[in-house]
Amino acid sequence: MYEEPAPVTISEKIAAVGERLTPTERRIAEAVLADPTLLAFGTVAHLATLVETSHPTVVRFATKLGFEGYSDLQEYVRAGFTQQLLRPSQRIRHQQPSSAMSALEGALSSVVQAVDHDQLVALAKPIRKARRVWILSGETSRAGALALHSGLAMIRPGVRLIDEHSSGGTLSSASPRDAAVVIDFARYRKHCVSMAKALAHNNVPIVAITDSPFSPLAALTDTWCELTVPAVGPFDSSVPAVALAELLVAEVAASLRDKARDRIDSTEAMWKATGTFL
Repeated sequence: MYEEPAPVTISEKIAAVGERLTPTERRIAEAVLADPTLLAFGTVAHLATLVETSHPTVVRFATKLGFEGYSDLQEYVRAGFTQQLLRPSQRIRHQQPSSAMSALEGALSSVVQAVDHDQLVALAKPIRKARRVWILSGETSRAGALALHSGLAMIRPGVRLIDEHSSGGTLSSASPRDAAVVIDFARYRKHCVSMAKALAHNNVPIVAITDSPFSPLAALTDTWCELTVPAVGPFDSSVPAVALAELLVAEVAASLRDKARDRIDSTEAMWKATGTFL
């Protein structure tokens, strides 16, 4: 049976011409290999400034990889992202079972690397201070939103997980005294982004958990973090979002101290009175 060949990646193209790259072109290659979004979403000027070179040098780098120019290279990289992100069937076709296990291991370790204690405190602060906490997410980040909602609701009142169909009416009462935690990754759910923009416009503090500085959510707030979200099988992993949600809950609980303890005790008493558990 014929199988569609895997597309040639940018790293493979760079490897193919590696010996012919000048020292400056090697710096460009190192930068784009470390962060492929520089090619997918950045400009020639941004990349040239980052590696301290000229516009023509960046263009020559693109032609040396076999492209007509920078825009041609950028379209190729964007198409690669689109294929990776939008076509789970491609992942099934090309991913080996062992790579899924490695991706899961890497997903968890990436959270620890991405978020240090100071950043965790900064992310938790608006959640701790808010009168109410609104949680929004896209489809692929729903597991993280559920984990965050479950944990926060146990330690503080006024936590709501927003459903798309009722979001307009529910969020109409949101105010600057509240906080919204928005979790979404590429391809970025239109509803999630539009509601986050509306909340930000109304001066509701936003805590964004996303996957790139080019994410539309990162532009809405200074309180955001970037997670690496690998593919596990045909779909994006939920592990990074869930892991960060649990870290946030732990940090908020530690900062609320007695209030969190009293909230948990009250919940436990209600469960006991209603015979919730066998």
